[in-house]
Amino acid sequence: MAQQSRVTVPSPGCLAAIMVPVVAVLIAASVLMVMHYRQERANERNMAEALDRTAALARSYARDVVAAPNGFPGQEAVRDVAERHDGRLLSYARSDYSLTTTVRFFGEYEDTSMFGVSHSRAYQCYSIVLRKRAEGALQAKTSPLEACNVI
Repeated sequence: MAQQSRVTVPSPGCLAAIMVPVVAVLIAASVLMVMHYRQERANERNMAEALDRTAALARSYARDVVAAPNGFPGQEAVRDVAERHDGRLLSYARSDYSLTTTVRFFGEYEDTSMFGVSHSRAYQCYSIVLRKRAEGALQAKTSPLEACNVI
């Protein structure tokens, strides 16, 4: 007696029962990946906007320090101005013709994840140099720093 080999083809219902969960998992994974990508881009935009706000705070701080009466303000006065602008004075150096300060400014933003929204802080340090011009008026130069090495 010869042995017969028989090939069986699964029924269409059996194939659908196998493929439907696989396709559902692939769709769910792709939706989660797209959501994660969009959240990351939104978080990056929110952080960039917070850092832009720190630049505006630094310019505002410099204007207030220039507007101080009687020339260069003292360290406590500069510290108060920095705190009013969501900043922290890190260094203060004063001479007859210039005042150099380093201030860390903070900007808050919303950081979203799959588990909800949290509030984060971005910071940027700036060097603010005030110099007396020949006519006695003050001129301010604000420069962002790569790192806040002064603490």
